[in-house]
Amino acid sequence: MNYNLEKSEGKVKFTFTVLPDEWEAEINNVFNKSKHRFNVPGFRKGHAPRKIVENYYGQGVFFDDAINNCIKKGYTQALDENPEVYPVDEPQVDIAKFDEKEIIFTLEVTVKPEVKLGAYTGMNLEKIEYTVKQDDVKAAIERDKKAHVRKIEIKDRAVQNGDKLTIDYSGKVDGVKFDGGSAEKQELTIGSNMFIPGFEEQLIGMNMGETKDISVKFPEEYHAKNLAGKDAIFTVTVHSGIVEEVPAETDDFAQEMGPYETFAQYKKDVEKKLKDDAKRRADLADENNVIEAVVKNAEFTVPDCMVQTQLSYELDDLKYRLSASGLKIEDYFKYIGSSEKDFREERKEDAHNTVRTRLVIEALIKELTNDGKIEATDAEVDAKLAEFAEGGKVTVEQLKASGQSEYFKNELLMNKAIAFLKANNTFEKKSKAKKAEPKQESTTEAKAEQTEAPAAAPKKRTCKKTTKESE
Repeated sequence: MNYNLEKSEGKVKFTFTVLPDEWEAEINNVFNKSKHRFNVPGFRKGHAPRKIVENYYGQGVFFDDAINNCIKKGYTQALDENPEVYPVDEPQVDIAKFDEKEIIFTLEVTVKPEVKLGAYTGMNLEKIEYTVKQDDVKAAIERDKKAHVRKIEIKDRAVQNGDKLTIDYSGKVDGVKFDGGSAEKQELTIGSNMFIPGFEEQLIGMNMGETKDISVKFPEEYHAKNLAGKDAIFTVTVHSGIVEEVPAETDDFAQEMGPYETFAQYKKDVEKKLKDDAKRRADLADENNVIEAVVKNAEFTVPDCMVQTQLSYELDDLKYRLSASGLKIEDYFKYIGSSEKDFREERKEDAHNTVRTRLVIEALIKELTNDGKIEATDAEVDAKLAEFAEGGKVTVEQLKASGQSEYFKNELLMNKAIAFLKANNTFEKKSKAKKAEPKQESTTEAKAEQTEAPAAAPKKRTCKKTTKESE
């Protein structure tokens, strides 16, 4: 089957010509594979000659399957012979000519765009630093203390502010119980202001096991209009209570927190970890800045189909994560008052940036590799495979057999490309150092976590069926 190739902006068009002998061979091929399905009077099922079947069912009975076979074979052949053509969407098929002399059809497909890299070395970028102050160290220690509070049961004293109680209560207005005014084994923290004003304060001083009537007045703006501004009496029984005791900053507490002998050792390690994390996040900020600059300097257009593919991947990922919690995505969207359409619209810009960043990094790695500036040796790949195999309880041979070598090679090249960018650009402090902030992700880490989808759809070997017969 002969074909011509035409390239235009972001697209490739193949024009195929099927000659009569090729068409006849394909019709015979379809007939031989499908003749068992035809039942013609006077013949056993599947034994009627082709001409008889065509006369009985119509001359074009095999045309649809034959033309689609031609399309599949032609497309596969063209992609195999033109490896530089990387489709990112389904091809659009058009039957341009169909007669006894020849059949001509075209396949037009959107391809991965050619990225024109701009400047990626010699740039002067902002250097962001994160400082760690003693207030940060103190706050980290407070978080550790709160995570290790001791819960002590209240036995020999009266209720105090801050106690967590388990109570029964039953309320009445004008001597009559009202809806929502009674509960058993209700948990209540004194001072939380979860109940109407005056209720919690009157529990202070009660003993465990004690029952008491307390008088309160509902607010004038209470949500239940039938109770607004009304006086009420609640009969309350305090069953039990606990008090949370925050650990003191002692050597004993430090020893609970890890291999420390003194509180001073623990505090010093907390500060070190905060500074290490601040440095890591500053490094990630440099990485983000340089990658964003390289992406901004590149020139190309991201096809919308690639953005839609990315959005579909993100949607599938959301479905998977929701299903792990027993939720359906339809119910989730209903709960938050959204829809798949809204999701795609809201995420479209981020998806576009994700695809754009990925394509630029791919182009950068390719250029640096071709120029001999970075490489991932077989020894380095094998070392990565061995490292993963040890932690994953699999063998290196199993990883290689499953095609993981290419993944680790790409990971090595990615890291080396980023290291190259950081080494070949300058970072200067342009503003005051920032206070240490919560953990952030690098651009590449964030993209990797939310986009396991390939940079483009794999080369398609099938096409949508479009023939004059079906039209």
